[in-house]
Amino acid sequence: MLGDGASEESKVPLLEDSSSLIRPQDDQDQNFRKRFWIESKKLWYIVGPSIVGRVASYTMLVVTQAFAGHLGDLELAAISIANNVVVGFDFGLLLGMASALETLCGQAFGAKQYYMLGVYMQRSWIVLFLCCILLLPLYFFASPFLKLLGQPTEVAELTGIVTLWMIPLHFSFAFQFPLQRFLQSQLKTYVIAWVALAALVVHIFVSWLFVYRLQLGVVGAAVTLNFSWWVLVFGYFGYVSSGGCPHTWTGFSVEAFSGLWEFVKLSAASGVMLCLENWYYKILIVMTGNLPNAEIAVDALSICMNINGWEMMIPLAFFAATGVRVANELGAGNGKGAKFATAVSVITSIIIGLFFWLLIIIFHNKLALIFSSSAPVLNEVSKLSVLLAFTILLNSVQPVLSGVAVGSGWQSSVAYINLGCYYLVGVPLGVLMGWGFHYGVMGIWAGMIFGGTAIQTLILAVLTLRCDWHKEAEKASLHVRKWAATK
Repeated sequence: MLGDGASEESKVPLLEDSSSLIRPQDDQDQNFRKRFWIESKKLWYIVGPSIVGRVASYTMLVVTQAFAGHLGDLELAAISIANNVVVGFDFGLLLGMASALETLCGQAFGAKQYYMLGVYMQRSWIVLFLCCILLLPLYFFASPFLKLLGQPTEVAELTGIVTLWMIPLHFSFAFQFPLQRFLQSQLKTYVIAWVALAALVVHIFVSWLFVYRLQLGVVGAAVTLNFSWWVLVFGYFGYVSSGGCPHTWTGFSVEAFSGLWEFVKLSAASGVMLCLENWYYKILIVMTGNLPNAEIAVDALSICMNINGWEMMIPLAFFAATGVRVANELGAGNGKGAKFATAVSVITSIIIGLFFWLLIIIFHNKLALIFSSSAPVLNEVSKLSVLLAFTILLNSVQPVLSGVAVGSGWQSSVAYINLGCYYLVGVPLGVLMGWGFHYGVMGIWAGMIFGGTAIQTLILAVLTLRCDWHKEAEKASLHVRKWAATK
């Protein structure tokens, strides 16, 4: 009896010890889930409206291309090249240059240097407007440039006419992109969403009016973009100037003209980083234009690129949100917070990417119906759908890691990585697969995906995993003080 009692007593502390060993792990799991949920709410507060705003803005381009596609294959090819190559060329550069504001405004907002956000935005307007003037020859000489690149004469000439009508759209980028980044750095992404939705409604009506009612053809379709994108500019600025940002917008300031050279250098690094990514798939379309039966190949690839671009608005929203969250946390001196924000963003974006990957695989033969009723085009898009699915999956990771780079101010380093991966590996491999092994457009695309995008994503992942976030927070603090001193 005594032995039994002793044995029972000896079991009690053993059970208590076991529970004490298990409980801390349970507490850690619960703490992780709680932190993940809190960070997810912060992330989706930016991501949700950003997705709506970006999808609405991009849908304007898709609507224009859909209207042109139902005019004919030539019109579809012309508007596709104008949007994806000519406008896309300077869109990528200007968008990248404006992303310097994500670093500067995000870190300044985290450090509570609110006044500087308005000054930074005005500096960005000046720099981007001057850049727009320098890029005008791209629009004036689009037709001979495209012929030089091997595009069919008919397509190149009609594209040249369309791009001339898109010059006002070109100048809208200089003001719209900085306004967007100014607002999202302050977590005012709901403004971007509402203005973009209003502009989309206007765009659909004006497209119907110009193309079907007034029968202005492909030129009418191009003109609608000018109108709608300037609606975005005036909508954003109307909110900012009417008291929507009282702490960060105090009116126009002569301080915007000081420290411009330093701003140009950071903007240029940001521009090179993002435009090398943005131009990569534009080059894919140009290369496809040199294949046999180029019109069908260009139409099919352009449709795939539009679907990819449409879905890409979700990863780009995560790019923006990750950049803001990382910059805000680093600006506030919280390196661990920046690291955790990165992890939550990557995990969430991959889950969404897997969903769309599955969607493309299931509905591969119905993807192109919104853009074209041409049987050869529909068939070609169905063949390319597997590559489209894997592009979307890779793009669920890569923009998020680029957002980390922007939020941390790594633009210069990532520009070199992009140059090496995309243009020294991806493009040559695409040429080899397309022409050397005679796989056509599928070979070009596959080579560029797995030769460029996949390697670049892997390198960015390694850089992010090896990052010393404490040092990054210290550098951000020095960065904020340095830029505040240039006001």
